[in-house]
Amino acid sequence: MNNTDLKTQLIADFKTAEGRMNGEAKSAVHQIRQQALERFDKLGFPTIRHEEWKYSNVKNLVNQAFEFNAVTNFSAEDLAEMPIPNLEGNILYFINGVYNAEMSTIVSPDSELQIMTFAEAAKNHADLVEQYFNKYTDYQDNAFTALNTAFAQNGVFVHVPDNKVVEQPIIIRFINDARTLNVASQPRNLIVVGKRSEVQIAEAFRTIGDNASFTNAVTEFVVAEEANVHYYKVQNESDKAYHIGTTSVLQADKSVFTANTVTANGGFVRNNLNIKIDGEYAEANMFGLYIPNGKQHIDNHTAVDHAKPNSNSNELYKGILKGKSTGVFNGKIFVRQDAQKTNAFQSCKNVLLSEDASMNTKPQLEIWADDVKCSHGTTTGQLNDDALFYMQARGISKDTARALLTLAFAQDVIDKFEITSIKEYLQELITEKIYQD
Repeated sequence: MNNTDLKTQLIADFKTAEGRMNGEAKSAVHQIRQQALERFDKLGFPTIRHEEWKYSNVKNLVNQAFEFNAVTNFSAEDLAEMPIPNLEGNILYFINGVYNAEMSTIVSPDSELQIMTFAEAAKNHADLVEQYFNKYTDYQDNAFTALNTAFAQNGVFVHVPDNKVVEQPIIIRFINDARTLNVASQPRNLIVVGKRSEVQIAEAFRTIGDNASFTNAVTEFVVAEEANVHYYKVQNESDKAYHIGTTSVLQADKSVFTANTVTANGGFVRNNLNIKIDGEYAEANMFGLYIPNGKQHIDNHTAVDHAKPNSNSNELYKGILKGKSTGVFNGKIFVRQDAQKTNAFQSCKNVLLSEDASMNTKPQLEIWADDVKCSHGTTTGQLNDDALFYMQARGISKDTARALLTLAFAQDVIDKFEITSIKEYLQELITEKIYQD
């Protein structure tokens, strides 16, 4: 199968699924789906000739065949083999992109929030979905986002009304079961957080099986005035897993949005995090950690658009690269002409633990305002030889010293996680990976 064949297959799949997705009436949401499909048809899949995909070649992905939303024999016993210990809260499970109600648990009262599948929301709360769906996520220049928008059906819709503090976190576990065939999923998530409300939301991605899997995910956040949102994304997928994820955020006055992204495993991973600060006195925080080994490839693209004055953004990404792995970081900060008194800081730090690992970084600032404080920087190197020598001189073996220094390098990102069970899970997962040969 070649690039064109997969594109043709997906367009044909859309025609087949169109009636099921839309029902009898031609909704506003479905009109967006149709427009997105037309855009995907024109764009086609990106190649390395596209500047945004210069270091991330999707050729191997688009040359494979996948079964989308495949039904498999995934069971509770299978789930028990991939636990996140002591996990509590509103826990939702999607198996190959399809919601599994039997495994899921919603504990928060209806007075605090509404949780339902995207399909249910588009049908039963059409006005609310149409108000926010695809308002900031731009599919015009991104074929994968256009593809996801065209098939927007599976995924979750979360609505937190005004003046609510959601006590229990919302944890969405996406599991691809690739034990018997190549599988693919395209979750579309829409999270709307009302004025002066607060919520924690985590997405966890996992793959089982030896076949290839493909996740093409889009998550949209609408963060109203004075709302506070903590968002966590954890990726622990297989070496044959392809993951392309886009998170788009729209912030209003005095809101705070904090994103924590940790990529522990995945064959080919591309994370896009796009934040538009469209309000005064708002704050965006972005923290990332990626630890590829073997031939894994992890690409993080971030963009913060300061559209209004008196806002802050802080960004720290760290990479630990082993084996023949490759990493990419492309971070953009835009400060519009009206966004005076903006403070924007960006840093990307990387450690290469082998001679065959490589890292490509491209921090970018575009500033049209004159009363701002902005900085960006990136470093790529090896562990500090003096620190290694100091530890070895005190009886610590070289391998142990390297592992301890690497863990210390990663720790300040791990510490940003406020959901204790996920933080402990990550601590164990990352420690195990760092100690691997």
